[in-house]
Amino acid sequence: MQNTKTKLIITSIVAILSSGGDAMAATTSGSLWHVSESTSQSATLANVPGTTPDVTFDVNSPLNFDATSASVQTWLNSGSAFNIHENTTGTLASLMDNFSKGTLVDFKGSITVATGEDFTVRHDDGLTLIIDGINLGFSGGPTSPTVTTKTYSGPSGTFPFELVYGECCGGPAVLQVEVTIPETSSTLMLLLLSVGILAVLARQKGQVRA
Repeated sequence: MQNTKTKLIITSIVAILSSGGDAMAATTSGSLWHVSESTSQSATLANVPGTTPDVTFDVNSPLNFDATSASVQTWLNSGSAFNIHENTTGTLASLMDNFSKGTLVDFKGSITVATGEDFTVRHDDGLTLIIDGINLGFSGGPTSPTVTTKTYSGPSGTFPFELVYGECCGGPAVLQVEVTIPETSSTLMLLLLSVGILAVLARQKGQVRA
């Protein structure tokens, strides 16, 4: 009976670690504002407006938005956003950026992360990602489509996160986030958990014999 239980536990651990660290699998809330072109060129917490958002929405993570010369509605659709609510009439039909006004989007939610996880983001333009108060160090400024990877160095667990994205300087509007647990970390975690299980079972077996 113990052997069956052990196999089930180890199988569960392997399934969790083989999931690739699907850290962004929860529903995330989004708030979107049209802002001045200069403000949209700096996607930082300090630049998030304190006013009612032009549009609010929800989206299932991981985030995957990609549209060229896009209206706000088209961009939201590209990322499968839902519960979309337009607070400012005409925003959904307007361009994400028209060289006079750009866009800031503020994403908030909870994320389960492990120390050493890599966050790889394809983006145009800048972004800021903060997990439990730790800024991962992405650039908030303008860029052509590029891929940036940053490593989370905080503790493992479930924490609040905030991601601010800015779209400026014309299309495309790209924000695609991938999360990966380094293989060495996954292997070490599996080894430690397996050793712990075997130690417990050995102790239980010794108690039965006594």
